[in-house]
Amino acid sequence: MKRTLFTSDHEMFRDSVHHFVAREMVPFNEQWEKDGMVSRELWLKAGQQGFLGMDVPEAYGGGGVKDFRFNAILVEETVRQCVQSAGLGISLHNDIVIPYFLAYTSEEQKQRWLPGICAGELITAIAMTEPGTGSDLAAVRTTALRQDDHYLLNGQKTFITNGILSDLVVVVAKTDPTKGHKGISLLVVERDTEGFKRGRKLAKIGQKAQDTAELFFEDAKVPLSNLLGEEGQGFYYLMRMLAQERLSVAVSALAACETALELTLQYCKERTAFGQPIGAFQNSRFKLAEMKTEIEIGRVFVDRCIEELNAQSLTAETAAMAKWWTSDLQKRVVDQCLQLYGGYGYMLEYPIAHLFLDARVQSIYAGTNEIMKEIIGRSLGV
Repeated sequence: MKRTLFTSDHEMFRDSVHHFVAREMVPFNEQWEKDGMVSRELWLKAGQQGFLGMDVPEAYGGGGVKDFRFNAILVEETVRQCVQSAGLGISLHNDIVIPYFLAYTSEEQKQRWLPGICAGELITAIAMTEPGTGSDLAAVRTTALRQDDHYLLNGQKTFITNGILSDLVVVVAKTDPTKGHKGISLLVVERDTEGFKRGRKLAKIGQKAQDTAELFFEDAKVPLSNLLGEEGQGFYYLMRMLAQERLSVAVSALAACETALELTLQYCKERTAFGQPIGAFQNSRFKLAEMKTEIEIGRVFVDRCIEELNAQSLTAETAAMAKWWTSDLQKRVVDQCLQLYGGYGYMLEYPIAHLFLDARVQSIYAGTNEIMKEIIGRSLGV
């Protein structure tokens, strides 16, 4: 089906992103995967091209266009050129962290942080997950207690995207541990904060060019002026922002499905067995037909979700549906595609192997798919 989501302006933007990814990311991706992170130079170049903070007002150095379709294009193009892990940190920066800075910062904070965020000089991260706390955000144990003109921050975070490179980390902590989720607040911790330490750069089975790390806070002194929004409102802020985060996962999942199918279809036309292309066998045709159909169904739904997000009508339940269904679809599609490659699909020199490895985490982060089903189920009154 023809996509009707984008205008000519969006397609011009896609063309710019496509060439940027081909020029500034694809040639270096293999080295970044070995390093376990991208270069800071990539962030600066992305900022120069206007690919960071596209929805940030121009007064603070952004693009001044609040339209998630541009964010979606940036995600799609990194996935389609098989550099998803290199682009993951940028999509987190744009789709997940920047909305907090736009919605909950004071004027002074906007002026202090947003220009650097849009220029790629200040790389962002958000620290929710703890070693014993994943999807249950109300159970975080990190504390931030007032001490004169600062908070004394203590705790540990793990699986933090951009954990090594980040200059600004939005930390989920309890400013009043006696109030449960009503005592949660958000603090912005800067790179050179005393008592803030980075732990291991975590080794992962996929998404290898994206730096994931442990963070430690030992009596870290965070100025009161680095509080994001109001004390005790952090849990509610998180809940309001999760729909966009989950849609971002769905966007990348569908793009990965489409990419895997395109690569596999070409392979099935070229690879021969028993005197004919393997795509000519009925099993291959049926598998390709099934995947094509499911991907088309998912594409219509995800594009509709993007429209609803832009209209500010996307519900938490619908975003959960998108995240769960598309990330499970992604795992099924890349697995079936790899099977059609046979032994070659198991070789890392083929992009399908990387797509297979990168897919596994999609049903885990941004809330596990089991949590997504719980959200949907509760919305049904059961």
